[in-house]
Amino acid sequence: MYTEKVMDHFQHPRNVGEIENASGVGTVGNAKCGDIMRIYLDIDENQIIRDVKFKTFGCGAAVATSSMATEMVKGKSIQEAMEVTNKAVMEALDGLPPVKVHCSLLAEEAIHAALWDYAEKHDIKIEGLKKPKSDIHEGEEAEEEEY
Repeated sequence: MYTEKVMDHFQHPRNVGEIENASGVGTVGNAKCGDIMRIYLDIDENQIIRDVKFKTFGCGAAVATSSMATEMVKGKSIQEAMEVTNKAVMEALDGLPPVKVHCSLLAEEAIHAALWDYAEKHDIKIEGLKKPKSDIHEGEEAEEEEY
């Protein structure tokens, strides 16, 4: 069901933890599945991501996508980090089962939320960055639950 890379990042996640006095912190969640992801960025004066950490409450795919996403933005510029999409995270993990694709979207959203926090704190505008949603399903039609 899961690729070797997904299992590796789940069993041996990279960059777990938090950064005190982080330049930017982004927290996103998905009410439908219960996953919550928080990403911490340490950004230097040249707008390079010096360090990145994450804490994720969720399934193995959520942990794996968080881990991979942090690896993909570490050492990159803000603009390069903006280019990390959920599709890129999935490709880096050699794919995800269709029911777990939302986890990669959570990783992308968490990076964007942390960048938004950084931009707000430093009163700057980051090209292409939109205000993050608190829930990645925000704005979608409410679906009737059947019991």
